[in-house]
Amino acid sequence: MEIRLFAGNANPTQARTIAEHLGCPLGAVRVNRFSDGEIQVEIDENVRGRDVYLVQPTSRPANDHIMELLVMADACKRASAGRVTAVIPYYGYSRQDRKVAPRAPITAKLVADLIQTAGINRVVTMDLHAGQIQGFFDIPVDNLYGGPTLSEHVLRSVDTTQCVVVSPDAGGVERARGFAKRIGATIAIIDKRRTGPNKSEVLHLIGEVRDRTAIIVDDMIDTAGTLQKAAQAVQENGATAVYAVATHAVLSGPAVERINESVLKKVFVTDTIPLMADAAACAKISVVSVGRVLAEAIRSIHSNDSVSRLFR
Repeated sequence: MEIRLFAGNANPTQARTIAEHLGCPLGAVRVNRFSDGEIQVEIDENVRGRDVYLVQPTSRPANDHIMELLVMADACKRASAGRVTAVIPYYGYSRQDRKVAPRAPITAKLVADLIQTAGINRVVTMDLHAGQIQGFFDIPVDNLYGGPTLSEHVLRSVDTTQCVVVSPDAGGVERARGFAKRIGATIAIIDKRRTGPNKSEVLHLIGEVRDRTAIIVDDMIDTAGTLQKAAQAVQENGATAVYAVATHAVLSGPAVERINESVLKKVFVTDTIPLMADAAACAKISVVSVGRVLAEAIRSIHSNDSVSRLFR
């Protein structure tokens, strides 16, 4: 099957980067709005029997971008595409992966059902907030990792001879351990208690950070409240410098302001979510492209090769 790569409006810059690595042009697609806000999609080239890849992170505004993905998928299936793969670098609603209160939804599962109903045959994503979300799908899901790309960048940008990787909570220990292994560092853990949505309280630090460069590792940065408090706690425990690494730069609300006011020297994020203007202008935020990793995943899937090498 011949490959076709299309992109919605969520992150066209990253889609172009993926296309460059693949050595193929982006397909011609028009994603517009009717006057009442309804989404209209027109695929302007033949996809019959083709291997179609739709690049669309479901970041802010999540509802619009999810709907764009579903409509594009439906258009491709009705045009007799051979296979449709959704490349979703950031999976929106991933934090709603379980019931946390009576009568609460599991919205991550709902989104998975919508994706499958739209006729998508496979999903490629990156750093799911909870790995078990893969089980919400009855189709193959490749959950890639941003850690290898970020760790390579950190090794080039930061002196890691005396370094400790810090997990901002107990749930991120495995992620921190993997990152520490890649850069040859020890780990520490912050014991955190969350007092409400987007609110957290740092209690104490487990591990040794004194006289070391600390790198806080997380899967995403939303309002940056946890990150700001974690960085402060690490510095108060004697770290000589504090950096942060995260795959998804959600950066909502006062996030950029908090990062600017924090003790952090630099925050490294990937381009799974395009930065808003204030974040792009922030000198403390550095963006690392994962376009090559996503392109290699697409290449391997298209040629029926193993994708496992990208998980290392």
